[in-house]
Amino acid sequence: MPTAARLLALFSPALLCLNLAQAQIPTPIPPTPLPAAPHTRALRLPGETQPIAPGTRRAPPVPELTLTPPMPQVRQIQYLGNGHIEVASAVLLLLPGEVAQARKLAATAAARTLLARPSLAEVDISVYNKAGYGGFGGPLPILTLSAPRARLQDVAAWAAGGPYERAWEALGSTPPNPGNTDRIADKVRERTINFFGDVNQTLSDAHTRTASRVKGGIQDGLLYGGNVLRPVAALTFDDAPHPMYEPLLLDLLRRDQIRATFFVIGRNARAYPYFVRDMVQQGHEVGNHTYHHVRLPALPLPAAITELSLTNQTLRGLTGQPVKYFRPPGGDYTPQTLDAARALGLTTVFWTDDPADFQNPGDGVLESRFDRRLHPGGIILLHDNAQETLAVFGAFLAYARKRGVTLTTVSGLLGGKPADVIGAFHQVSVDKSVPGH
Repeated sequence: MPTAARLLALFSPALLCLNLAQAQIPTPIPPTPLPAAPHTRALRLPGETQPIAPGTRRAPPVPELTLTPPMPQVRQIQYLGNGHIEVASAVLLLLPGEVAQARKLAATAAARTLLARPSLAEVDISVYNKAGYGGFGGPLPILTLSAPRARLQDVAAWAAGGPYERAWEALGSTPPNPGNTDRIADKVRERTINFFGDVNQTLSDAHTRTASRVKGGIQDGLLYGGNVLRPVAALTFDDAPHPMYEPLLLDLLRRDQIRATFFVIGRNARAYPYFVRDMVQQGHEVGNHTYHHVRLPALPLPAAITELSLTNQTLRGLTGQPVKYFRPPGGDYTPQTLDAARALGLTTVFWTDDPADFQNPGDGVLESRFDRRLHPGGIILLHDNAQETLAVFGAFLAYARKRGVTLTTVSGLLGGKPADVIGAFHQVSVDKSVPGH
């Protein structure tokens, strides 16, 4: 007898969406009690508390979508566009008795969301335990799913037990650091570069920083800028990846054939591995932005080393490529931080141009800051989940063209060709921690 997935595959995408959306998903009591939801009490990591930059304004509200009739497990559905496509992000909260049906509930939510708003190209689903839920920066999801409209049949087959490479499940995936609380501080504003050391160390760091800026290129494992005589600037995005925002940003970069360097938070990469693979497939670089996005000077040195090492392991496991670049959250670092990065083969990358997109200054202000600070040899700091960056990205490119500056990766800034990660990527097997892969 054909499986449910095979039957659903006979329908057109529209009918498939309707059938999934109208499906009545049972939630039987599992035969054995499920373990208690992890992280019911969120603990703080050293270095987690992040100051908010002066002048930061509240971001404009993201539009929300309501399902009719409502789906009890859906906490929120938001959607955004980039002028070309729209993408939605849905959060589901499950009770212990519903966890066994997480795949079917996620697939149903995806189908109903796409049915409710025909203009959506994709919906990203994040499923959490209701107990202990702490938002995007709290305990990790138990399941994530990227559901482009064109792949609803694949999502239906996955919900029936099949494989799907754009899904991740915590079940069967051992955390890289089981003793860690897996709680992240996602509010770092990289507004300044801050060195913490004694007088002699501070003088030595200032000398290295000046030499790097004058000469351009890497000096003693640090990069503050490139050669000002070359008409290129590095385009970098911190804090990646985020659901909903990542497909929108990658779509803009693809349309304009721009390559960038993404400084990735390890735990984000773990929960949304398909977005990291998307970056690599499109020719972008991925760098290390620590595992939990904590400010490193407050951590003991072994903990700081672990933050960098876990992220390297996570990214290499997804891309098959060694990680070359590191950016400290908040721009905060010590001599020990730099030593740890060097020991792991990482170049510490700072920036010359910070339009402060995370401060939500307004489109006009953001454009003027970008125009005023953009220059050859520069390193531009943006964030992958800033609404205003999506809105003014076209203007950014126009300013760069007007000045004759080509936007590229950090490797491109340094004059080397970006690693041929596209060909190498296809030789890497899919993350074995994902059930069904």
